[in-house]
Amino acid sequence: LTPPLSYGRMWAEAQGALDELLEDEAPTVQPPPQKDHLQVFQTLASFYLRYLQIFRALEAVYDQLVHPQKRRTVRHVLEGVMGRLLELKNDMVDLEASEFHYFDDMLQDLKMTPEDLEVPIPRYFVRERMKVLKQREKMLAHILAKREHAVEFLMVPVQTMSMERAVRVLQVSERARQGRLRAHFMKQITEQERRRRSHEGCGPCMPHPQLAATLIQKVWRGYRQRKKTSKERLDEMIFLGMVTPRPPVSSPAEKRAWQAERSRRQVQEQHEAEYQQALVNLKESVRSVDGPDIKATLQDQIRQWFLECRDATGSFPDFPSVEDGGSASIFAEKTPEQVAAELAAKQEEKEEKKKKKSKGKPDKRAGKDRKEKKKEKKRGEYILFCVCVCVCVCVCAEVWQARDECYNFPQRFDPQLVREEKRQEVEEEIRLQVSTTHCPRQSITHRRLGDALHPTLVPRRTIESLYEELAMEGVLVRTMNIKMSEYLGEYSYLATSLRQRAVEPMPSLSDVRQLVTLYGVLPLGSQSVHERGPLIRSLLLAGPTGVGKKTLLHALCTETGANLFQLSRANLVGKYPGRSGVQLLLHMVFKVARQLQPSVIWIEDAEKTFYKKVPKQEKELEPRRLKRDLPKMVKSIKAEDRILLVGTSCRPFDADHRALCKVYRKIVLIPRPDYASRLKLLMTRGAQLGPTLDLSSLAKVTDGYTPGHILRVAQSVLSVRRLSEQVRRPLTAVEFLQPLARQDPVYKEEEEAFKAWYSRTPLGKRRARANASNLAAMPRTRKKKSGKDLKNRRQERVKNGTRDRRKKTK
Repeated sequence: LTPPLSYGRMWAEAQGALDELLEDEAPTVQPPPQKDHLQVFQTLASFYLRYLQIFRALEAVYDQLVHPQKRRTVRHVLEGVMGRLLELKNDMVDLEASEFHYFDDMLQDLKMTPEDLEVPIPRYFVRERMKVLKQREKMLAHILAKREHAVEFLMVPVQTMSMERAVRVLQVSERARQGRLRAHFMKQITEQERRRRSHEGCGPCMPHPQLAATLIQKVWRGYRQRKKTSKERLDEMIFLGMVTPRPPVSSPAEKRAWQAERSRRQVQEQHEAEYQQALVNLKESVRSVDGPDIKATLQDQIRQWFLECRDATGSFPDFPSVEDGGSASIFAEKTPEQVAAELAAKQEEKEEKKKKKSKGKPDKRAGKDRKEKKKEKKRGEYILFCVCVCVCVCVCAEVWQARDECYNFPQRFDPQLVREEKRQEVEEEIRLQVSTTHCPRQSITHRRLGDALHPTLVPRRTIESLYEELAMEGVLVRTMNIKMSEYLGEYSYLATSLRQRAVEPMPSLSDVRQLVTLYGVLPLGSQSVHERGPLIRSLLLAGPTGVGKKTLLHALCTETGANLFQLSRANLVGKYPGRSGVQLLLHMVFKVARQLQPSVIWIEDAEKTFYKKVPKQEKELEPRRLKRDLPKMVKSIKAEDRILLVGTSCRPFDADHRALCKVYRKIVLIPRPDYASRLKLLMTRGAQLGPTLDLSSLAKVTDGYTPGHILRVAQSVLSVRRLSEQVRRPLTAVEFLQPLARQDPVYKEEEEAFKAWYSRTPLGKRRARANASNLAAMPRTRKKKSGKDLKNRRQERVKNGTRDRRKKTK
């Protein structure tokens, strides 16, 4: 295997682009703040697009590098870029008051195509957890098989058939069998009679060989020319774009590239196994060789620190607690006076907090200060994330840029770096041992407090037993293997022009796919991104029936390897009754979801949980069982919990608007597909159906229909029998019209109802206010009137004046 020089060069180019981007984001000389709204958005958008290019390059590098330590460095940078991408998206949403953004005017400047706007999904999300996912899938399949067996055992016995009806069914079947045999026999007799007559009509004389050869040549040349003409006509139609080209066949070069990728991943696994073994061996070596010297040095430093504090303050100090950093504050490069002052300041802060708690309600000023502190903390977290990217880039440059690797042709691990890393770990472990010898009670107290902080409703239950119970009850379900790329949609090319005219465009399916990737796939796939990036606890997918809400949900679970818990109304009928049962169910679901991260909790027909008034036919189903406890559980999701609540709704306007928006903070409205998306769907699914199928006209006719409608129509038309007749009778677009007429399209009234509902969401209200202010700020241009218009107006005034005078005289 040749060393991946191309990926190393790609890594270096990505690092250079990231350095330039960081300099542009945080220049040494700060420019004056921008007041122009459009200029600020273009700045954020340019940063977003450049980070997206770097993200795509680093993901390819991480997937194909074989050096284990380099891959870890690239992974840190990659996660930092992902988090920064989410932060810029969040800033653009706050600025534009819209979840969807369009960059038509910037693609040409950055030399990008609409395909480059697609957010890539890192392949290591699933690939590095493949063993765990296979074990979990095997266990879930075993549990579901037991459940199906139990359901079959508890099935109600089928009602027996009467003797007369059974005899009649047997008679009908037997008579049909005899009729088929009789028809087949008569068909054979007719065929034999036809052959006999054809043989009798042939004369005994044979044609001349030259005439026979001439006849064969005529037939063959006509066939060859017709085939050549048909091929030339098809090539011309494909060139003009009037016929869909045939699906491409993989070339030998592509096959060799795929084989190289597979072999490179095998080398990755080998080098990773060697690296993991070296971590264990070198750590034991450092602990046995250098451990006693490190321990003696640390103990001498602690004794020296106590003596210096006694000489400086006149008394021996208390040993720093674990909350204050323990002995780490002693080994920092600080004087004893500084350490003592810091400990005293922390003690004073604790006493002040206790005094504030003992007092009554705080005043309004304190509340305002608290809000300002929260805002500053948020800004600091975002700045910290950007700083983390800078730190990763600096470490990458220091460690790998100047390192000579001419001897490391197979790209194995570097033992020197491993030894340095393990020496730091051994020093930390020995420091903790030395600290526990001075204050053993603190660790015991901390452990007891930690056990008391997390009470449980299911004591002495293992995660495996809870997992099995949820699977047996049908709450934990199996996900369908759907990739996010299978959710087809085309880029909207007119959105920017519409927004410039103060017209809010409907998003395309491509925009929806990118938004679900940003809000769902990236945070759930990376623990670091979920902890430090913008926290997204819930997501609502709203749209008409058939737009692909469930497809997006299963694609989200597939791309991240997440567990899927279904808490829909229909799935909970007769399970865990009462208020205590609901609390127990939610407690079990969230406990298993936290232990087996990432996890997705799905509520189908989310609007029924927040009904304003429950319909009479649904009162027995208790659709509002989760209304009281669900918001509390969603609020308990923290940054370290990779859990996402996903709701799907086809009638969100039936719910209590305020309660629904309180639980689902991120709302994605999925519209019906536009012409470009429908054409892409038909071209992808119908490219192998022949050139006679007019896909452009069919895409125009299907206006108003969702991808689900189109898929059902295609399944009804493209039966096995019809596909077998494809060679003799090519498929045409007319055959789709009759099944399409049986489907109910998305009418304009329904689409307007969705728009009106979305305009009442918090983000929709902000967008409406922003549009109103933009319209008010636009200069009003008056149309200049021509001389002919002025003359006509004068004549009208004269006529009106004469009429008024006549009325007065009368």
